[in-house]
Amino acid sequence: MNGLTRVVFLAVLTILAVSSAGHAADVDRTAVDFVPPSEIKWVRNAAATNESAVLFGDPRQPGPYVVRLKWLPGSMSRPHFHPNDRFFVVLSGTWWMGTGEKFDPENTVPVPAGSYVIHYAGKVHYDGAKAEETIIQVWGMGPATSTPWGGGPATSTPAEKR
Repeated sequence: MNGLTRVVFLAVLTILAVSSAGHAADVDRTAVDFVPPSEIKWVRNAAATNESAVLFGDPRQPGPYVVRLKWLPGSMSRPHFHPNDRFFVVLSGTWWMGTGEKFDPENTVPVPAGSYVIHYAGKVHYDGAKAEETIIQVWGMGPATSTPWGGGPATSTPAEKR
């Protein structure tokens, strides 16, 4: 192969490689499915302390569910418990957790992104974000309910955050 032929051949190979790499393959959505971040639908809670996005199932109904929670800075839940075990991964930010019946955000434990967490059924705890937005993903078996400890709200309101 002479020099000019070799250059043309390499140029054609490069064009073919680049053009085929830029074309995304189709996937059978009945075999695997996904939701890109831009299509996740976030819903803010009534207390304006967090947003949630249901990714799978219905956490209000019996059966498995997956929910992504976005804790807004300076927002924490109040002591509460759940009827079922719940499983979490911290996706971004630092999630702060405390246990017990007394709400004491100064004595919470930081849980960094990448951590795996279990909230055991019937155990009183509280959690949330301090200085930064924190995104966690939770899964478990529904119905996913929170019972406030001592009859108060399970989540702080904006006035309580001040």
